[in-house]
Amino acid sequence: MRVAGPTIDGGRPNRSAPPPAKVFVVRPLEIGATLHRTLPLAALFAGLAARSQTAPPPQSLLPIADQVTVTATRSSSPLGETAKTVFRLSSHVLHDYPALTLDESLRQHAGFELYRRAPSRIANPTSEGVSLRGLGSTAASRTLVLEDGAPLNDPFGGYIHWSEQPQSTIESVTLVTGGGSDLYGSSALGGVIDIVPVSPAAPFFDLSGMGGSQATSDLSSQASSVFTPLAVLGAGESIHTAGYVVTAPSLAGVVDVPADLRSQSYRTELGRRTFPNQRFFLTGNLLDETRNNGTPVQTNATRLWRYLGGFDTPAQAPVTARGRLFGSDEGYRQSFSAISPTRASETLTRLERVHTQELGGTGDATLQLGPFALVSGADLRDLRASDDETPIANGRANGLQDVSARQRFFGGFGELLASHGGWSGAASLRADRASNLSIVQTTVASAAPTAIPSRVTSPDRTEIVLSPRLGVVRALGSNVTLHASGFRAFRTPTFNELYHTGQVGQEITLPNASLVSERGTGWELGTSIQPNRRLPFALQATYFWTVVNRPVSAVEIAQTATTLTERRENLGQIRSRGVELAVAWRPGRALSANLGYQYADATVTKFSVQPSLVGLWIPQVPRQSFTAQLRSDSPRWGQATVAVRASSQAFDDTANQFPLAAFFQLDASWRRALNRRVTVQVLAQNLTDRRQQVSRTPILTLGTPIFAEAGLQLHLGRQAP
Repeated sequence: MRVAGPTIDGGRPNRSAPPPAKVFVVRPLEIGATLHRTLPLAALFAGLAARSQTAPPPQSLLPIADQVTVTATRSSSPLGETAKTVFRLSSHVLHDYPALTLDESLRQHAGFELYRRAPSRIANPTSEGVSLRGLGSTAASRTLVLEDGAPLNDPFGGYIHWSEQPQSTIESVTLVTGGGSDLYGSSALGGVIDIVPVSPAAPFFDLSGMGGSQATSDLSSQASSVFTPLAVLGAGESIHTAGYVVTAPSLAGVVDVPADLRSQSYRTELGRRTFPNQRFFLTGNLLDETRNNGTPVQTNATRLWRYLGGFDTPAQAPVTARGRLFGSDEGYRQSFSAISPTRASETLTRLERVHTQELGGTGDATLQLGPFALVSGADLRDLRASDDETPIANGRANGLQDVSARQRFFGGFGELLASHGGWSGAASLRADRASNLSIVQTTVASAAPTAIPSRVTSPDRTEIVLSPRLGVVRALGSNVTLHASGFRAFRTPTFNELYHTGQVGQEITLPNASLVSERGTGWELGTSIQPNRRLPFALQATYFWTVVNRPVSAVEIAQTATTLTERRENLGQIRSRGVELAVAWRPGRALSANLGYQYADATVTKFSVQPSLVGLWIPQVPRQSFTAQLRSDSPRWGQATVAVRASSQAFDDTANQFPLAAFFQLDASWRRALNRRVTVQVLAQNLTDRRQQVSRTPILTLGTPIFAEAGLQLHLGRQAP
C-alpha cells in the first residue's frame, strides 16, 4: 500500500491517475514502500489505528488493504488496526530481489529461516520447515503457510514445497509473526505466512527465460484473458539446475555429486470478479519435481495436485463473508543409503513411497456495528496418509514396513474488535479438536514368500485445545503507536514425526508415535513510527517472549564417524525471547532502503530426561540475524537491488556439539525495460563467494558458491512493468 501521490504497483508515479481521495486503510510494514519527504505514507505498520490519509482512489488500494486485514484478523472487510506485527512483500519487491525461489525472497525478513540454511532449490524437501521469531523447526514447520486462505503445509510432513506455484503468479506475501492459532489453529504457533496469488485480469501474455551458472535454467509463461462474465489465467514454470556438491571439499569423496533439481509447476484459475472484493474462483496447481540429494543413490521426487475453490463477498456490505473448499493429492518417493567412512562407496538401505490425500473447508463472516466488529468462522481438514518402506539388504528387498493413518482437525473461532478515540483492541478465542485415527502398522520380516505380515492397530487419540488471544493498541498522536498482546497457540505432530523414519544426508531421525501437541504461550510489546512531512523513514520495533511446552525435537541417541541417529521427543520446554526491528527509509526520490534485525535468545528451559540440555541453544537458531536492501528505481537505468544477509553462530543439534559459523552474504539484481515489450534481468548471489555452513550432523555441508543468472522477459498485451 503505497501513497506518496497517485502510484501504480511498485510505487512508481502514475501520471494518468485521478486526483487523490480520502480513504481508511490498514498499515503493515511494506518492504520497498515509497517514502517521500513531503507526502505521508498510508501503508506501513500493523497496530496503527485507521485514519484518514491522502491516497489513490479506493479501487486501487482496497484489495491490498483487505488482504492484509484478512491475514491478521480473518475478516474479509477492512477493520482498521490489529495488535499484531505484520510484514508485507509486494510483487515488485519479491520479483526484483536477487532470488531464484520464493523462500529465498522471504529471507528479506530477518526472522525468516528454514530448518536448514540451504535454499529449497537444492535442499531435501523434508528440511524446509519455517522458523519465525527464533522458535526453530524440524522437518515440520512451526509456521502456517497459506495460499489465498488455504493451507500449503505438506499434509504428511508439515514442510513447504516452495516451488509449488509459478513465481509470476504471486501478487504479494504477508507475514504475521507471533502465535496465530487463535484464528488458524494448528501449525500457526510461530505465525502465519499468506501468499496472495494474481487474479485473472485484462488479456496479456508474458514469457520469461533465464539461464546461468550451475547449468541453471528458469523458463516461465503466464497468460490471462477475459470472457464475460468469466476470466481465465494459466501459468507454468520450469526450473532446472545441476546444483553443486554440498559436502565440504575437504571431506568430499567419490560418492559426492551435485545436489540438483528438475521442477515443473503449473497453475490455472477460472473466476469472476465484479467488485474490488467480490470474487468467485476455482484454481488448480500441479508440482512435478525430482531431486538428487548429493549422492548417486539418495534421490527423491514429488508429484502434488492441489485444488481450491471459493468466494469473497463485497467488502462494502454490512456483513461480509469468505468461503474456501480445498484438497490435494500427493505422491512422494525417496531412497536412502549408508556411506562408507571414506565416502568412497555407498549402499542402498531403504526405499520409501508416501501417498497423502487432503480435503478441507474454511469459512468466516464479519459483522460491523459502529466501532465494533465481530468475526467468526470454522475450519475442517481431513488428512489420510500411507507410508510404504522397503528395507534393502545386499541389494535386495528385505521385508516391508507400512503405516497408514488419518488425521482430522475441526475448529471454530470468534473475534471481537473495538475502537474508541486513540484506543483499539481485539479479543479472540478458538477451540480445536485434533484427532489421530485409523492407525495401522504392518510389518513383513523378510521378502520370503512364506513371511507372515504382522499388523498392529493403535487406538485413536484426540486432543481438545483452546487458543485465546488479547491485544490492545494505543495511538500517541498521528505518528506513533504502541501495541501489546498475549496469546496461546499449538501445533499437532505430523504423520512424519509420529510414524516415519527420516534421513537427510547421514542424519537419521526415528519417529515417535507417542508424541503430543506442542503448546505455546507468549506476549509481545511493540511500537511503530510512521513518516510525516519532516520524517522520511518508518520504524517498527517489537519485543517478543514465547515459551513452547513439549516441543518436538530430535534428540541424539547414537553417533558414529559417519552417521548420527536421533529420535523425536517432546522436549520439556523451550523459550525464545528477543527483539524484532524493521526500518523503511527513503533518502532520495530514486532510492529506498529497508533494514531488518532480529535478536532471539532461544534456549531449552526444561527437560527432565536429559537435564544437560537445559540452557543450550535451539538447533539452527542464531542469536542475531540481519538483512538490508538498497533499491534504486530510475526510468533511465532501471531497477537495481543490493541485498545483504548476515547471521551469527548457530548450532546444528540439541546437544550444541556441532557449531555453524556466522555468515555474511551479498546479492544483487538489476532489471530494465529495453522497450514496451522487452525487459532484461540479471541477478547474482554470494558475490563474495563465501559459502555458508549448512549442517554438521556429522558431515559438514555448505551453501551455494557464487552464482549468476541473466535473461529476458517478453510482455505481450501489456507494457513491461
